[in-house]
Formats: sequence, C-alpha cells, structure tokens
Amino acid sequence: MGMFGKNVKEELNAIWAEQWLSMLEELELRRKQVSLGGGPKAIERQHKKGKMTARERVEYLLDKDKPHFEIGTFAGWEMYEEWGGCPSGGTIVVLGYVSGRQCVIVAHDATVKAGAFFPITIKKNLRAQEIAIENRLPIIYLVDSAGVFLPMQDEVFPDKEHFGRMFYNNSRMSAMGIPQIAAIMGSCVAGGAYLPILSDEALIVEKTGSVFLAGPYLVRAAIGEITDEETLGGATTHTEISGVTDYKCKDDKDCLDKIKAIIDKLGPFPKAGFNREEPVPPERRPEEIYGLLPPDPTLQYDMYKVLETIVDEGSFVEYKKGYGPTIITGYARIDGWAVGIVANQRLVVKTRKGEMQVGGVIYSDSADKAARFIMNCNQKRIPIVFLQDVTGFMVGTKAEHGGIIKDGAKMVNVVSNSIVPKITIVLGNSFGAGNYAMCGRAYDPRLMLATPSARIAVMGGEQAAKTLLQIRKNQLKKAGKELSPEEEEKLLNEIKEKYNKQMSPYYAAARLWIDEIIDPAKLREWISFTIEMANNRPITEEFKTGVIQV
Repeated sequence: MGMFGKNVKEELNAIWAEQWLSMLEELELRRKQVSLGGGPKAIERQHKKGKMTARERVEYLLDKDKPHFEIGTFAGWEMYEEWGGCPSGGTIVVLGYVSGRQCVIVAHDATVKAGAFFPITIKKNLRAQEIAIENRLPIIYLVDSAGVFLPMQDEVFPDKEHFGRMFYNNSRMSAMGIPQIAAIMGSCVAGGAYLPILSDEALIVEKTGSVFLAGPYLVRAAIGEITDEETLGGATTHTEISGVTDYKCKDDKDCLDKIKAIIDKLGPFPKAGFNREEPVPPERRPEEIYGLLPPDPTLQYDMYKVLETIVDEGSFVEYKKGYGPTIITGYARIDGWAVGIVANQRLVVKTRKGEMQVGGVIYSDSADKAARFIMNCNQKRIPIVFLQDVTGFMVGTKAEHGGIIKDGAKMVNVVSNSIVPKITIVLGNSFGAGNYAMCGRAYDPRLMLATPSARIAVMGGEQAAKTLLQIRKNQLKKAGKELSPEEEEKLLNEIKEKYNKQMSPYYAAARLWIDEIIDPAKLREWISFTIEMANNRPITEEFKTGVIQV
C-alpha cells in the first residue's frame, strides 16, 4: 500500500481506497459543473459589461495565504429543472479570511437568472446570516440580484423564513454589533434594496451598480415618469444626491479593494477562549482514511482507526471505555484545539455480559454515557465534534423494557441544551432519531458536513421499502385486492429506488440539510476552521438541561 507511505500499522483496504478516489472524482466533476453558474455564455455577458463573476469577486477578495471553505455548493442541485435550474442556489457563500479577518462572504450570481431569488436562494442567504450570527463574524454582501423570482413569489416572499427575514436579520445583526459591509455591484431592486442599506456601510460601482425600490418601467407605469437606471438609482445619484450609499467605486476591483481596506480597520472583539496548543500531526496521515472508512455505509469498520487520521497523535483520552461501546466518547485535540468526540462505532462488539451488539445502533448504555459526556463538555467549555454513522436506537421488547426511549430522550435533551459549539459530520448513515441524538441539522451544529458516502433518512431504504410495501398490501387487502408476486416485487423496487435517491448526500445538500459535501481527508481542516470561527463568540449562557428521566 505504497500510496499511503510505509508507516501504516495495518494494511489498508485497497478496494475501499480506489472506490473513494472514484467518488471524489465525481464530487469534483459536479463542483466544476455548478461552478459555471448560468454557463459560459452568461459568464461572457458579465465580462462584456465590465463585471467580474460572483466567483471571481470572491476569489479576489479572499486572502491568498489563508484557508477558505465554500458551503452550499450543491444548493438547488437537480431542483427547479422546469425553470432551467438554479446552480448553487444562485448565490456563492464562502467562509474565509479578508484582510486577516475571518468573514462570511455572500455573492449573488447574476449568471443564474440575473441573480433572482428562488426558494433555495433565500434559504442559503439566511443560512449565511445564521453562521455570521452564531459565530459573531463580519459578513460581506456582494449584491447583484434582480430580486424575487416572480414565478415562485408565493414560495419566496411572505412567510417567516422568506425574503423579508434577510432584512430582519440585517437589523438584528447591526444591533448585535456584527459588522455588515455591502457592495452594490449590479442590480439591487425593490425589497432587495434594503439589504445593502440596512448594512453598516454600502459601496456602489459606477455604471454597473444601481439600487431603487422601483425600476424605470415600474416608475413609468406607476406615476408616468420617464427616467433611466443611472439617473434613478446609479452610483452618482446615491453618493452625491440621496446619500444612500457611502462609497462610489470605479469598477469591481476598486470596490473590492475598498472592502478589504474597511475590514482591515476593524477593532478587536471578545473571544470565547477555547483551549488550543501547538498542533501535532495525527498518528495516521489524513489520506489513509480512504482505506479505513468504507464507501459503502452498510459495511463495518473501526472508528478508532478513523479517529487516528483526525485527532492529534497522543491526545485522545477515552471516557467510559468499555461501557456503552456503540458510541465512542473522549477528549482530544484537533489541530491543537481541545475537543470532545462523540462518534458511532460500527464494529460488532462484545459486552461484559457476552452479548453481541451491532455497531451503529445506539443502546441505552451508549445514550447514557454520551449524555453524561456531553454535559461534561459543556461544564468545561469544550467544543464537541459528532461523527455520525448511526442506524438509530435499538428496538424490540428488551430495549423498550430497558427504557431506551428514556435514555434516548436524555441524550436529545442534553444535545438540545448544549451551549458549546457543536460540529457534525456524517460519515455514513444518519437514520431516524439517531440523527437527532447525534446532533443533526435540527440541533444547531455550527456546521453540518457529510462525506459522499453519507445517507440521511428516517430509516434505511430496504427497511423503508418493506414497511411501505406492507402498508400498501394491507390497504389493498381491506379493499379485497391482492398483489401478485411480480407486482409486489415491482412496487418494492420502485419504493426502494425513490427512497435511495432521497438518502443521497447530494439530495440533502441540494436542500441545505447539510452545509457541504466534503473529502473525508479534509476533516481536520474543516473542524479546525469551524472551531476558530466559533471562538469569535464568547459563551455567556449558563448550561442547564430540562427535566431528564433517570
């Protein structure tokens, strides 16, 4: 296994490694596909107007010697096909450094339907603001949008988590002291005009930037006045007449340079003060995870070996080793940061009672151990990393008599009330209440990431298909009908195919159930960056739990 060097303690699974490389090639191809936005012709039109594309603007803004991470890359994947699609949700969101400061960057992609807001566009913009709020990070808006996508206005405009929520967040973030810088680099129309003007400072680019509540056509229709975009709401109008914007910029690069200069002058903000020491490389090289983590989440593997590719060598201190073995808990360091680890173990293991337990299932003892450990991390102000590969809680008479619901509820309660940053990575399965207890999307992890092998659903495809088939057969039986063996097999396969598609990480990423699909060899980098983000927000709450059944 020379591809991983000579220091490997056990032979790695070569077949798994080759399958991973194939899956990562597919991931990269899909990234390149969505990175084209509205396509080469739309990009060319942007350039002819003297404008940079959204991705070019972000790339120019970022510090070149610092890491950066895009999230929501696959937002809208295979959605809205009747409208020609909405690659990356029509918005680029990147977490990175600008002038040495960690920032959230939101860039509207005018190559995708002129930057119009689809339902997923709203969700992605709100998620970017949520990250800025949770981590007290400066946020930079690069505005170039035609506003609401009118054919879907009923799914974009009126509800609590729709278009207006962005401006609510603008106002709340300003009150919290979170810096917001907005650059009007293209169209900024109607309600969308509030986003830059509710920000702390607004820049506008000459000739290409414009902002107004109603465009020339609507003005003429409404009051009969004939005007043009530049006179109505161009750079000169808003920097010299109305005073709506603060800086006039000659072109995109001049605008982005001014943003860098503004960020460069920001003062210091309080930190959480999470414990960090000099980083130590992991025992195994991160790339070795390809031979240790199966691409097929139905297969067994040893989570301890996976941890050896992530945590700093010699730093892992296991909590309650031997008790509740289907969840691994322990303290460690990742890139020097002190963390708590809560990870599902998928090996078949033996308990002291000699019983065999199937890994990936949460038992009462595992839930009890994990809940206690999570409480300890909160008391000690240690961020928690959840590594999900869970098929759910144990079922059956023995489990129910043992109080599995009670112990599961205890774990869910503690995760819900945690005040330390939580980071969740789905390595394999994320099924049912196991998703909840292991800090799924509904439990506010600072970031929720998934590998290409992840599967997210209420249960596995095989079990779901059989359950739904049985329900269908019972319905037909009541009506005096019965399925033939051929019809039964056909229906079973149809249900399974649909269900398996919905379990895909791309399906989840398209709907922003997860923030990004990542290369598992990059886990250390993602976790370290996320904790550094979280360190920007001091913990002021007191840790409390609700009523817990013991």
